[in-house]
Amino acid sequence: MSAIVHIVDDDASFRIATGRLLRAFGYRVEAYGSAEQFLTQPRGAPGAACILLDIRMPGIGGPELQNRLKDEGFSLPIIFLTGHADISTTVNVIKAGAENLLTKPVDKDTLIDAIERALSRLHASEACNQQLGPLQEAVSRLTPRERQVFGHVVRGRTNRDVAHLLGTSERTVKAHRQQVMKKMEASSLAQLVMFAERLGMLAAEGASPERGVASAQN
Repeated sequence: MSAIVHIVDDDASFRIATGRLLRAFGYRVEAYGSAEQFLTQPRGAPGAACILLDIRMPGIGGPELQNRLKDEGFSLPIIFLTGHADISTTVNVIKAGAENLLTKPVDKDTLIDAIERALSRLHASEACNQQLGPLQEAVSRLTPRERQVFGHVVRGRTNRDVAHLLGTSERTVKAHRQQVMKKMEASSLAQLVMFAERLGMLAAEGASPERGVASAQN
């Protein structure tokens, strides 16, 4: 099924012309003359879609709509469109998670490229989330001590180091480590480190996967 592009812009001529262009490229288009109109529409599962959103509109402006959708957990990529770009606004909407900001009038190729990039990133994000689900479930099966061992091992600490930190024996740490490998369904320490990276465990403490793999060969 074709991806949907939601156009939210108070300029009727822009909505019509852009909608015609996007349909010619195979997209389905939903157009709204205001942020308020968009907010009144039912929003189910996001699916393959993105939003072309004007920054300045009467009533609720683009950045405010962006924040409302974010608060609702509605995470479609947003491409902002504006004829009044300024550095402050650009920085704010990008920091808030906008995919891009384009200045009107928008070149056809630039617009299509921005939409394709947004949809590609959405697809990649959804694929990553699908991979995270089983990993998060596996982590939930670890005991509190196994989670501690998991965290130390993927940061490159040896069994001896972990035993010292946890006040237990190397034999006990080794047993916990084997259980972690089994429950996480990791075939190697390298894979276990990769799982930890995907779960955000390494970024939280600034350790690198390379260091974890190299040092954990014990």
